Amino acid sequence: MKTIQQYLDSGAIDIAPLLSLVLNKSNVELITQNEYQLTPTEQQTLDAFIQQRIDGMPFSYISGNKGFYHLDFKVTPDTLIPRPETELLIDIALDLFPKNQTCKLLDMGTGSGIIAVTLADKNPHWAVTGTDFSSAAIEIAQQNATTDINFAQGSWFDAVPNQTFDLIISNPPYIEQGDAYLNDLTHEPITALTAGKDGLDDIRIIIDQAPDYLNKNGFLLLEHGHNQQLIIVELLSKNFINIQTFKDYNSNDRAVLAQLKQTT
Repeated sequence: MKTIQQYLDSGAIDIAPLLSLVLNKSNVELITQNEYQLTPTEQQTLDAFIQQRIDGMPFSYISGNKGFYHLDFKVTPDTLIPRPETELLIDIALDLFPKNQTCKLLDMGTGSGIIAVTLADKNPHWAVTGTDFSSAAIEIAQQNATTDINFAQGSWFDAVPNQTFDLIISNPPYIEQGDAYLNDLTHEPITALTAGKDGLDDIRIIIDQAPDYLNKNGFLLLEHGHNQQLIIVELLSKNFINIQTFKDYNSNDRAVLAQLKQTT
């Protein structure tokens, strides 16, 4: 039987977190108990996980969870793995309204529910709806919910007919088809990643239809790719005012916030 130290010395991808996962030991315990010999069952499980990582399976899919903002979320190959860049949307939304003000929020393309669940947990007095075209993703989001959230299945605004909101947030697919970046994301759902030749097909739909689903003075907040901000601002200028742009923590253009223009 192999010891913890032998595995640590193997150089396998993510070997320390994989050992922690299989043995339910902290990093400190892995060091202090490095002569521990794995049982045959533990070794078989660990070796299978190591092979999955070699084959490119993300660690979060193996562990089944991923931290985001102040919560841990269940994730599966039916949902994207939460990215720290998306935490920017949480910060923007939390700063948008006075602390005790209610907000009717729509999170479109909710996936594992990270945006809807995080904001509902931070503001339990908000009325939060999360939607996704994937029923499997909706099931995961429901399991992640810490408060009462309305989840609905459907493609974009089809999921919320005849409803209006104070704030609509979306981290939609925005990667260009054929982008080399996709080669590193083969285990994640492609439909949650790509949106046409320029990556803007879904964003165009959202911007075009959002005015019909926003209350007076309502807001639209979008995550986007690093090279799409100028085009998105131009698309928003028809029906929105007070357009603000944001960079993520790596100084890449990442989000746009806009307020619905009032018609006379």
